[in-house]
Amino acid sequence: MNITEPMFLAMTALVDEPRHGYGIAQEVDRLSEGHVQLKIGTLYGVLDRLSAAGLVELDREEARHGRLRRYYRLTDDGAKALREEAARMAATAEAATARLRARTAGGAA
Repeated sequence: MNITEPMFLAMTALVDEPRHGYGIAQEVDRLSEGHVQLKIGTLYGVLDRLSAAGLVELDREEARHGRLRRYYRLTDDGAKALREEAARMAATAEAATARLRARTAGGAA
């Protein structure tokens, strides 16, 4: 499965605790320092894809102020996929950094 940035951030938001949709959106905003702001429709599409892949699952449902809140949690397979994607991204970032260092050392503008 190709893990998109919104998927990666949503999964990261669920590492430490289950969260409901709005809580996930808030945590994604915080994690990305405001660069990624998931609208609720987009978020639930992401959660549906992650759930279908077995990477997140429904933790519980609670009624709050007459509305049903669904809390999601990261599965063990989700944690593994997130760990692998984070390592892949780190390796890619390191390769870019090394090339930029070489460019600077070579005097290129």
